Amino acid sequence: MQLLDGKKTADAIKLEIKAEVDAIICKGGRAPHLAAVLVGHDGGSETYVANKIKDCKEVGFRSSLFRYEDHVTEKELLEKIDELNGRMDLDGFIVQLPLPSYISEQNIIEAINPAKDVDGFHAVNVGRMVLGLPAFLSATPCGIMELMRRYNIDTKSKNCVIIGRSQIVGRPLSILLSQKGIDATVTVAHSRTKDLKKICAEADILIAALGSPGFVSADMVKEGAVVIDVGTTRIPSAETKSGFRLKGDVRFEEVAPKCNFITPVPGGVGPMTRVSLLKNTLLAAKKEIYL
Repeated sequence: MQLLDGKKTADAIKLEIKAEVDAIICKGGRAPHLAAVLVGHDGGSETYVANKIKDCKEVGFRSSLFRYEDHVTEKELLEKIDELNGRMDLDGFIVQLPLPSYISEQNIIEAINPAKDVDGFHAVNVGRMVLGLPAFLSATPCGIMELMRRYNIDTKSKNCVIIGRSQIVGRPLSILLSQKGIDATVTVAHSRTKDLKKICAEADILIAALGSPGFVSADMVKEGAVVIDVGTTRIPSAETKSGFRLKGDVRFEEVAPKCNFITPVPGGVGPMTRVSLLKNTLLAAKKEIYL
């Protein structure tokens, strides 16, 4: 069994990004600039955005954070997005999800200029991805694909099962894995899937992205499989300073001995998601994707 070390891989990619940023600045250019809009004080969102700001500093990006309380109106957010769309010194920005229930996340996403949508959630970017055209790819699927590429995981003709059909992970990842050159045969499974255990146990590559801690047990995993755990549920813990710990969708201790490769939680997919956002921002700054 070999760990798919997302932290180590992300750190290597950060060094590559920093070298590009240093070269841009050396030639008289400006540092790429990434902004985040954060509503409320959700613990997971606070941690994620803080890590993004830290990542930006490490690679030489500028970063900005715009905070709003959870009583902000949708109109106020849309006005801020319009302002950020027009800022020439800003290469990309994200609106951290989830948002309060009274705000339409889709309205917010669709208001973002696709050329600054470094989260890759806008319909223009999603549509271009489906067609195989240059686009900003959703950060988690992009990070998973890069992690597998760097560990030389063979996807051609492999049976890949994704548990979870979200617009952010499951569906875009299924499209990326089935593209020409990747050539996996993909099944998207979910809570209504019949014989789910049997389907998972036949997978060469099993990706758990449903947000249900410990859902995947050893009897759902084929000997020699590649298992990628996207789950990062915060659960209470008296053993940590923060009072919580992250738990994945896979029962790591019992599943790992059956695997050729497996991602840990934390330290697997999470760092790759964050570094993919940096990669998208660099692409936006270099104007390499025209939308």
